[in-house]
Formats: sequence, C-alpha cells, structure tokens
Amino acid sequence: MKLIGLTGGAGSGKSTVAAMLREMGAAVIDADEAAHAVYEPGQPGFDAVVAAFGTGYVRDGRIDRERLGRLVFSDEDARRRLNGIVHPLVRLWMTARTVEAQQSGAQVVIHDIPLLFENGLDELYSDVILVYVPRELQVTRLVEGRGLDEARARAMVAAQMPIEEKRDRAAYVIDNSGSLERTREQVRALWAELLR
Repeated sequence: MKLIGLTGGAGSGKSTVAAMLREMGAAVIDADEAAHAVYEPGQPGFDAVVAAFGTGYVRDGRIDRERLGRLVFSDEDARRRLNGIVHPLVRLWMTARTVEAQQSGAQVVIHDIPLLFENGLDELYSDVILVYVPRELQVTRLVEGRGLDEARARAMVAAQMPIEEKRDRAAYVIDNSGSLERTREQVRALWAELLR
C-alpha cells in the first residue's frame, strides 16, 4: 500500500482533485472530515474547544466553525491553541481510517490535508501531491466561489505557507488553474504513475 499526502492552498481546488482520485480508485481520507468528526458534541474535541475558547463558539449545540475560523485566521496564538487540541485527535481518526483502508485491500491511500506542509507532516508520506493555483487565483476563488469578502480571503491565504513554496516541496503538482478537463487529464496521468 502506498500512503500519499495531498495538499493545496485555500481555494486551490484540492477537494475537486481528491474527488477525482477517489473516482479512480484511491482511498481518500480527509482531514477536514476528521476535524468535523472530532468536533462533534460528546467528542473530546468539542469539550476541549469549549474549555479553551468558551461557549461563545457554540451555536445550536455545535462548535460554530465559521466564528472559530474567523478567530484563528486572524489570531496566530488562537490558531496554535486550536491546532494543539484538534491535530492529535485528527491524526488518531485518520490512522483508524487508514488501517480500515489497508485491511480492505486499498493499493493507494491518500491523506487529504490542507495544512500538510505547515504542520511538518510531509515526512510521513512516500510522496506529496500539491494542487496548485497562483496566489491571486486563490483569493478570487475564495471570494467568488465561497462568498468570502476579499480581506478574509487574503487573511486565509496569508495564514498558510506560500503556494509557491509548497510547489517547490511537493513530489507531484496538479495545476488546477485551467479547465476542469485539463485538471482531470493531469490527475489521470498521476494516477497511472502512482499505480506503477
């Protein structure tokens, strides 16, 4: 079994590429899904986030991820505290899903991790795939695609390692700045390479 890391920048289209890889047969394990799972009421992550940040970050009985996101993208200390709570729980969740994929015979397991390089996780993988778009296109997509205001979009992009630096560190780069079909062609070629 090959264990591969998949990352990108905010607005790069990493989820689109992950879906394409899943369609081709990869077992894709998503760190965002893991984070949602560990934040659920009754889970240790929920209790730890409330203890660290207060009940003001709970809405309708759940962690208010939008409000918490606004805080952590503008306050580095808050981001570090949140990461210290959530990252160990996410790793445990993803490890359990990886074992399940291996037991079911998966040839390629891909960990979809937005902040893979930022958290020094690249050493865990035989290779890392980066979904790349230029920085300004990241901002445009966050504004037009997700409805963020430009200041918030720029803060999100600035909170991450520069996409050009990630590109230099990745084993494989999928350039997602063109058409969906062009991206799909790159993913098909990459998939054939991963199966070799």
